[in-house]
Amino acid sequence: MPGQRADARRNYALLLTVAREAIAEYGPDASLEQIARTAGVGSATLRRHFPSRQALLEAVFRDEVETLCGHARELAAAPDTRAALLEWLGALTAAAATIRGLAIALTRERAAGAGAAEEACCSAQLTEAADPLVRRAADAGALTPGVTTGDLLTLVTGIALASEPHPDPAAEAERLLGLTITGVSPRQG
Repeated sequence: MPGQRADARRNYALLLTVAREAIAEYGPDASLEQIARTAGVGSATLRRHFPSRQALLEAVFRDEVETLCGHARELAAAPDTRAALLEWLGALTAAAATIRGLAIALTRERAAGAGAAEEACCSAQLTEAADPLVRRAADAGALTPGVTTGDLLTLVTGIALASEPHPDPAAEAERLLGLTITGVSPRQG
């Protein structure tokens, strides 16, 4: 955005703010036209900044995804590989359960498959960040053989989607993650 005019930067920031609010209220299928109207710009302006719904969702969730990726990188060298992976999965589950629209966006990205990598930036970033945690846990025998990062992302997004209507989605997601962990990484000894 450095080369953009001041009004274009303002429009981008305003659209992003309005989109965050709309997605928090209505989920990832919030009306793009309504977002543009609420921001006081035309649909063409919204499309210039965000050429697709996925591009808008990616921008809305960028900070959260970057935080989760940074957390995974911090945990990558932790001595207890199981604890590191479980801590990160807990953080991802909490984010996906409490940030409305994130789980659906991730689910859609995962369903689009590897051929749509440019449309699946959030999933790709999370996968890349989590792969070292998963590899280390698997190498240490702390993960059921054959479990992949993709499997774990799918489980977490499923848990988040199932928890969304619950009165306390974060607590319900944490409970369901605990049940899931018993299946993918049983305690040893």
